[in-house]
Amino acid sequence: MKPRDKFAGVKALRPTARPSALPTDANETRSRESSDTLAILLGATLQRNHYGEHFSIRRWYSEPCEFLPHPDVLRLIAPDSHGNATDPRRWLFLDTETTGLSGGSGTYAFLIGLAWWDAGGLEVEQFFMRDHSEEHSVLLALRERMAERPILVTYNGKSFDWPLLETRFRMTRSISAFVPLAHLDLLHPARQLWRLRVGNARLATLERHVLGWAREGDVVSDLIPQIYFDFLRTGSAEPLRPVLRHNQMDLRGLAAISRKVFSLLASPENEDPDAFELYGVSRIFSRRGERARARELFGRTLHAGLPEELHRSARRQLARLAKRDRDYDLALSLWEELSREKRSDLAESIEAAVELAIHYEHRARDPERAASIMRDALAGLTASPNKDRTGGGPYRGLRSRLEHRLERLDRKSARPLSSRG
Repeated sequence: MKPRDKFAGVKALRPTARPSALPTDANETRSRESSDTLAILLGATLQRNHYGEHFSIRRWYSEPCEFLPHPDVLRLIAPDSHGNATDPRRWLFLDTETTGLSGGSGTYAFLIGLAWWDAGGLEVEQFFMRDHSEEHSVLLALRERMAERPILVTYNGKSFDWPLLETRFRMTRSISAFVPLAHLDLLHPARQLWRLRVGNARLATLERHVLGWAREGDVVSDLIPQIYFDFLRTGSAEPLRPVLRHNQMDLRGLAAISRKVFSLLASPENEDPDAFELYGVSRIFSRRGERARARELFGRTLHAGLPEELHRSARRQLARLAKRDRDYDLALSLWEELSREKRSDLAESIEAAVELAIHYEHRARDPERAASIMRDALAGLTASPNKDRTGGGPYRGLRSRLEHRLERLDRKSARPLSSRG
């Protein structure tokens, strides 16, 4: 950007100047005609409230809500969620289009997209501010909608959309933000379920690879702020139409992904999950402390055809869970499998060796066997081409821990230190 354009975006967001005298009839007529033309182009209606005016665009899509999340499944997504969050009819999907991606007090949500299930489909409503002076009106409308449906559902909304809106509410000094009863952010479970298979967890990517949708003529997200700035400067609204469609598609995708996420977590057996989805579901249950269910699912994952690296990871996580449940036979068999395999991850090899040494020292009461395992691990560590080249850093610390454990085991088994080799 040229130096003279450095603050162009900020200038474009300054409130529209208000004339000191009452407008003439001619000015009122021209303003009304301009507003009517813009409304027709965007398919919008003019809404008024205590704080002024804004545009509202509404669409209805035949995408019925066909599930009722079980409270146990809901807690996997939002452990602190309210009991009423299990009713999808109280959910409000939210997605914003903003004047920047960094957040902060200088970023505005010029388009607030909402959606909810109603009348056998998905109702989408968008609040659009034609200039900065309409922000209060838009925020009041948002607050009223949230009071009607107090369960907020977003995609990365906990990190971006909602903190930004809370900031905008605070800066009005007159409209308080409505506090949702629960906030379900689906980005994190979606990452667990699909990123390993499709490469990233962007909503448009999941629509294509998980839902089988294809966005036609979608606008690049990075261009959206500049499109709005251009509208403020020139009044040309045609480029805004793809932005509205983009936001509508995000909301539809969010609603569909929510059904998919909750269905997979509720009953993966009935959803015919692929290996990556089954692995992801297993990890979600494990991270929430649902060990019994996680063990069952990791066990199924081992026969689902995962790539070698993820197959090892599934066995390692299953071994950890089995150890915590005192199922030492299963844990031992998995650690032994992992210790015999050649692999590039040095940390995995050392972890398996340490777990075996712990077993033979404390449960099998065989310190000599444990010491032998530690000597093999140290030899493998020394010979590994994957240790850091300087021989320092993490390698030095890891070697020190293994040597310390071996020295203790040698003392325990009365083996002289000189026999370690």
